[in-house]
Amino acid sequence: MSFRLRVFGLLLLLALVATGATAWLTLRQANRQVQESVTAGRQEVARITGTLREYGLAHGTWDGASSTVRKLSKDTGQRIRVTTETGVVLADSDVLAGREPRAVSSQPPVLVDPRPALRSPGGPVTLGTRKITTTAIARYRAAVSYASCLTRAGDEFTARTDENGIPRISVTARQSHCQDPKGNPDPLTRKDFEALDVCDSGEPFDACLQKVFNERISAVAPPRLEIRLGVQDESPSGLAAAPTVAVAAGVALAAVIGGLLLSRAVLRPVRAMTLAAKELGEGDLGRRVPVSGRDEIAQLGGAFNRMAASIQAGEERQRRLTGDIAHELRTPLANLRGYLEALRDGVVEPTPELLDSLHEEALLQQRIVDDLQDLALAEAGVLTYHSADVELRELLEAGRTAHRAQAEAAGVSLELEAPIPVRVLADPDRLRQVFGNLVGNALRATSPGGAVTLALVRRGELATVEVRDTGTGIPAEDLPHLFDRFWRADAARGRATGGSGLGLSIARQIVADHRGTVDVRSALGVGTVFTVTLPAAPEQVRPGRP
Repeated sequence: MSFRLRVFGLLLLLALVATGATAWLTLRQANRQVQESVTAGRQEVARITGTLREYGLAHGTWDGASSTVRKLSKDTGQRIRVTTETGVVLADSDVLAGREPRAVSSQPPVLVDPRPALRSPGGPVTLGTRKITTTAIARYRAAVSYASCLTRAGDEFTARTDENGIPRISVTARQSHCQDPKGNPDPLTRKDFEALDVCDSGEPFDACLQKVFNERISAVAPPRLEIRLGVQDESPSGLAAAPTVAVAAGVALAAVIGGLLLSRAVLRPVRAMTLAAKELGEGDLGRRVPVSGRDEIAQLGGAFNRMAASIQAGEERQRRLTGDIAHELRTPLANLRGYLEALRDGVVEPTPELLDSLHEEALLQQRIVDDLQDLALAEAGVLTYHSADVELRELLEAGRTAHRAQAEAAGVSLELEAPIPVRVLADPDRLRQVFGNLVGNALRATSPGGAVTLALVRRGELATVEVRDTGTGIPAEDLPHLFDRFWRADAARGRATGGSGLGLSIARQIVADHRGTVDVRSALGVGTVFTVTLPAAPEQVRPGRP
């Protein structure tokens, strides 16, 4: 079975199972969700009535309650219509929202009584109980008058209930135009006291006190409210089986169509990469696949193209390397062959000078072969290193001594700037090979009267060696090729002065194997600076040092 059919079958099976399970779970949970919705509705009703009751109890008036109704309607999503018992409309959330009022629900209204529930000490009616009740009545009348005045004036205040359930008003603003009645006597207190005589009868004590309390504060207390919620003919949201089945079928169809499109979108680039890989294996190294988008398939195509480009570049490098080696060895080997044949035929006399020249040429070819072998081993990661604790200042001094004769013969001063000793963990012979190559190149590039400087400095955890010369410099367009095999800035220079073109490639690989870097900067007519950076060995405390 093809991959496309397997993907399609799998997606189809998953779609059917998923949609069937979804439909079953949806139908199973429908009733539970409806019950939860009813419970949530009751909680919303309790929240609305409780908030409005607290408003009336604290403010002593329904003025300004519209903002509270608007906020409750927005938070609960309910349509709220607030009226008094006499039918006076105080607030309608539809009007507050700026739309035409809808017909109210036929559900019975919810009654909100803003009067406090009096908390009495209980027991038979005594003189103390009468005093507590009449005091509560007087405090409530004063608090309601004060709170309603503050509300209309727009002053900020807080209200909290005391031990008898009566609100106590505290103004938060510094100044208010309303007079605090606290401490002023209530002229109705005697009548309040006499009204409690009815509680001496057999009526329940607490109910009687609350009844008298409500009658005595009715003149100042805000009226009771009737709250209607919802809209007429509004039915609770439910979940019918037919729409659920239709949705499930639609989801299944969408999954099938999506599976077909997905398999097509996946298999088209896969087929293209399969064909490209086949042609790449047959030798067409220039084969690439089209890439579009940023998804995983596009990333895979990009990775394939990069792999093909890398293979092609490696093949081209191998061809160039073969051609370079053939070019480097053809001419000197032809010269050696010519002289040897001439010596064999007796055309040329075997003088000591000729034999020395032939021997020097053979050594030069041997050096090229050795350099190629070192470079191949280094790039393969199998070049042997013998690491040790190396003092770079001593190693540079030894290199300076070794090249002093060459520098004097060229008329170039060779200086060392190493104010402090710096130690690294490295192979001293390989580092000597690196710095010897850099110093030799600098001496060949510097005219008589110039200078070559070896500078050593430690920068934090790094040891930096600079090889500076005052030579002719290297053009900027040649700097990127400086470390390429067999490349020389001056192609006209001979082997006696130009080298094999492998030294810098080997030097860079050796430094890289020591976890370091080699950088170069140059300016025509000014000179060139090669910078070698290596990890410095940790400093150790020696005897006599703090």
